[in-house]
Amino acid sequence: MYRPSSFSQLPEIVKNLLIINGLFFLATISLESYGINFTKLFALHQFQSPDFMPHQLITHFFMHGNFTHLLFNMFALWMFGKILENVWGGKRFLTYYMITGIGAAFVHLAVSQYQIIELANGFPELMELAKNGRYNPGNVNSLRLTQLVSTPTVGASGAVFGILLAFGMLFPNTLLYIYFAIPVKAKYFVIIYGIMELYAGISNNPADNVAHFAHLGGMLFGFILLKYWQKNNTQFY
Repeated sequence: MYRPSSFSQLPEIVKNLLIINGLFFLATISLESYGINFTKLFALHQFQSPDFMPHQLITHFFMHGNFTHLLFNMFALWMFGKILENVWGGKRFLTYYMITGIGAAFVHLAVSQYQIIELANGFPELMELAKNGRYNPGNVNSLRLTQLVSTPTVGASGAVFGILLAFGMLFPNTLLYIYFAIPVKAKYFVIIYGIMELYAGISNNPADNVAHFAHLGGMLFGFILLKYWQKNNTQFY
């Protein structure tokens, strides 16, 4: 069992992750006027997109769509991540953060690729349009296909959901206060949130721009990693 020598409100890895995310956000909005498109370079694009590059599997979870998106993710990272890092230590926490973030990306890409293949099946011309950000208004599937191929994904939410799962598993009976008023045990909060994300992902609402399966992917990879550590008894709390 790992016992921290002291509890820090802002341990080293969490602090640096907050700084990096903040710097990426500032660079995104400040360099745009100079013609440098951070979203094109560092957001996660689908394999069919001409803008896809392998490094985006990592860089996308340091990018955020707007300040509110950044604020909520960084607040959750600080709130739950600081506890996990104090319990695990920096090396283990960073390993967990990176694996859940990358795992979330792979699950998101896998689900999106399945949808893309289904929509483009028998219509290769629609795929060519989608790669160029265009669509055929006479085909009901064309717009959705173009949205899937051309819309990049950003955000640390996959890793954050992994952190939330870990907190729920390590501290299941800790009370979380929804809207600062409604007490819910962490284990129930995680289960309810996971069910909501699964329902939203299966609903596949075209107007919904949230990557729900990325959130579930972060939780899935987090669960697998925690069980692996628990099985091998390697300083699992």
